[in-house]
Amino acid sequence: MEETNVKADPIGVATGNYYMDGDHACAEGALAAGCRFLAGYPITPSTEVAERIAERFPKVGGIFIQMEDELASMAAVIGAAWTGTKSMTVTSGPGFSLMMENLGLAAMMETPCVVVNVQRGGPSTGLPTLTGQADMMQARWGSHGDYEIIAISPNSPQECFDLTITAFNLSEKWRVPVLFMMDECVGHMTEKVVIPESKEIDIAPRNYYEGEKEAYRPYKFNGASNIAPMIKAGDGYYIHITGLTHDERGYPVINAEAQDKNVRHLVDKIRDNAEKISIFEEENTDDADVVVVSYGISSRVALKAVEEASARGIKVGTMRLVTVWPFPEKRIRQLAGKVKSFVVPEINMGQIVFEVERCSAGQAKSILVPHAGGWVHDPKDILAAIEEGAA
Repeated sequence: MEETNVKADPIGVATGNYYMDGDHACAEGALAAGCRFLAGYPITPSTEVAERIAERFPKVGGIFIQMEDELASMAAVIGAAWTGTKSMTVTSGPGFSLMMENLGLAAMMETPCVVVNVQRGGPSTGLPTLTGQADMMQARWGSHGDYEIIAISPNSPQECFDLTITAFNLSEKWRVPVLFMMDECVGHMTEKVVIPESKEIDIAPRNYYEGEKEAYRPYKFNGASNIAPMIKAGDGYYIHITGLTHDERGYPVINAEAQDKNVRHLVDKIRDNAEKISIFEEENTDDADVVVVSYGISSRVALKAVEEASARGIKVGTMRLVTVWPFPEKRIRQLAGKVKSFVVPEINMGQIVFEVERCSAGQAKSILVPHAGGWVHDPKDILAAIEEGAA
């Protein structure tokens, strides 16, 4: 990692201009966001994130623990978060699968934390060192039961820095685990990354309770309108934090009425605020016949095809998903009423394309450009799909 014009920052932000890969930029983003605890288990191609944090944490008072496996890593992150520490873990492929049970625990306990998944080709051991985007549906539906999640997909090392901060901010605002869905290409891509001074970085602090201890309730079950403040474990509050269905104090209540309150709250706090949370970028969609919907490294590869299609006279626009979950349903429906087709290039055999198709509701055609993983698309394949969609 080469660096120029670098100067020290009092809270550990490595201010300056860097030539840095996405994994290292993600680590620096976590540090800048205030992350001071990481528990993880080495796994390609995400290990560089943990290695960088392990190197940097001693300088800022952070704690890195290499756990015995990914199940324990996710459990440790949840526990650390309840001590008042901004916490995260990082993994890939099989490790992400192992984290799913405790991801559901974090969702039920409304625990703010960040899970970084540098996606590789699968299933099983698959392609440990090569790229994929086949964990996107697992990110949304991987744990059992009903809950909502936030998932972010960067497409550059600069975004790996910037959006890791966004991930921590969203986790604090909505008291929810946020998944940072990188792919191997972005994780190992090296580009210029500008890290500003800490005073220029917008950091969401933990929302702490300040009233009478006896009156504190860790959970408020009125959906979008009230996200309860948190406290630090050990500060003398008589509460209970559990994965069981619970009341506002956190104590188990095992009946249908309590379940309804719990689940509706977990779902509504994200669904009712989806338009506030959702981030996407559009270009040339106003009069487009075809819109290319993409995310991560595929959004960059698609640009060559879009340029060529435009040169051939095809009216083509782009929509890049920055937050994949919650999915921008409303905007897809609006576009579906105006365009002929959506083209969706993914490094998988079809995942987000089904969300596009669902939201289109038959108004526009959805064309998948699949790729099984290991490398990126050939732009010619995306161009052929654009031409098909415009016909």
